[in-house]
Formats: sequence, structure tokens, C-alpha cells
Amino acid sequence: MEWLTEYKIPVGDRAEQIFDWVRDNADPLLEALSNALEALIEAILWVLQTPHPLIVVAVFVGLTWLLQRNWKTCLFVALGFLFILNQDYWEETTESLTLVLSACVVCMGVGVPIGIAAAHRPRLYAVMRPVLDLMQTLPTFVYLIPAIVFFGIGMVPGLIATVIFVVPAPIRLTYLGVSSTPAALIEAARAFGATSGQTLRKVELPYAFPQIMAGLNQTIMLSLSMVVIAALVGADGLGVPVVRALNQVNTSLGFESGFVIVVVAIILDRMLNLGTRDA
Repeated sequence: MEWLTEYKIPVGDRAEQIFDWVRDNADPLLEALSNALEALIEAILWVLQTPHPLIVVAVFVGLTWLLQRNWKTCLFVALGFLFILNQDYWEETTESLTLVLSACVVCMGVGVPIGIAAAHRPRLYAVMRPVLDLMQTLPTFVYLIPAIVFFGIGMVPGLIATVIFVVPAPIRLTYLGVSSTPAALIEAARAFGATSGQTLRKVELPYAFPQIMAGLNQTIMLSLSMVVIAALVGADGLGVPVVRALNQVNTSLGFESGFVIVVVAIILDRMLNLGTRDA
């Protein structure tokens, strides 16, 4: 088998050359992107950490009521946040929520337009599909390498790695929702003189709204799953005590912080699970 490995395809070397070229030639763009993402992170973190924790909890409960109209779900959200406060993980929770919300802003802002474009251009989606498959199946730890190379350590590289891993979900679900719009509805809109933009806004997007919301739900859940991995590149949040517990073989700390992550995930899932909303 030595003859097969004698002429090894230089996949890793070519990837390193590409990263080096981007780092050397796109430094102003990378710096501008880093500054923009850092400003977004600081703004969300300020909103979550400046008010009293109980005020933030009340806001989340109010949002849950607006989305669900279900007092049981609101009670669950309130009890979940009170449990986090009881465990003294409020600061880490707000930092993780900042990462999740920042990822949602970026992923939905990028993923929804790309999904719409792909739904209207089948050839574009055919080209994008293997790239999206690669982004979702490549081990998440691999994303940390270019994130560190381009952005150093901190919240920004954690956010970048999270976005790369998560953004295929809103793209795919937006594409699915828009492309599955019944042809009869589109033809009826055009028969009444609707332009392409009006058809998109008044027919395709409303029809695709459940799928887009499912994409948002998946974005939040997948972003939260990256919390621990992002901690390895210096991102603050609930991943930090998990990594610390792993290094110290601290069962108590690991279970404690891990259970808080589960509570946060369930809270966010219940808040956005529109299927549980009362009629």
C-alpha cells in the first residue's frame, strides 16, 4: 500500500496555503468583521447584564407569553431562570445567551437571503449543497483552527466557528419552505399582477414562515451545542466551567454546569416551539 500513499494529495497543505493567503491579503476585511461582531456581542451582553437579573427574567417570560400564550410554558421559563440564579450561573448564562443570540442574528441575516436565492435558482442550490454538507459534517473542532488563525482567541472566534457550523440549517430550511410553495398560489398572485418582490413578500415568505421559524429554532439549539467547544478558543459562558471540570476531573462542577446548559436549551426550545401555542 506504500505506492498509494507515495503521491499523497496535498489537501492539508493546500488548505494551509489558502488560510495563509486570506490572513495576509484580507486583514482589513477580517479586522472590520471582527470589530462589527465584537460590537454586536458587547451590545447584547450589555442588554442582558446591565439590568437586574429578575428584570431580564421578566422580559423573557413576557416574550414567552407573546409567542406561546401558555401560562404553563411561562411558568416553566420563570422556574428555569430562577434555578439558574439559584445555582449562581447567571453571568455565564448571559454570556452563553449572548453567543447564541449573536449567532442567530448573523445566521438568520445570512441564511434566509441565501435560502431564498437558492429556492429561486435550482442550479445555485445544486452547487451549494455539497458545501453545506461539508460544513455540517466536518468535525466542529476543525472550525476552531481558522477561527484562531484569523481572529485570535475570545468571543469573536467562538462566534465565527459557531456561525460556520450553524448557518447551513437556516439556509436549508428557508430553501425548503420557499421552494415548497404551491405553484397554484404563485400563479394566482402573478395573475393578479403581483411582481416578483410582491409574490415573495406576500405569498412565498408567509407560506415558508413555519420552516423559517424551524430554522431559527435549529439555529438556537445548534449554537447552544457549540458553547463548550467555543470555550476552547477563549469564549466566555457556560462552556468555561465544563472545560474547567474536565481539566480538574471535577464531577460536581461538570454535572452542575452541564445541567444548567440543558435547562437553558429547554427554556429556549419551549419559548420558540410554536406548536405548543394554545388556539
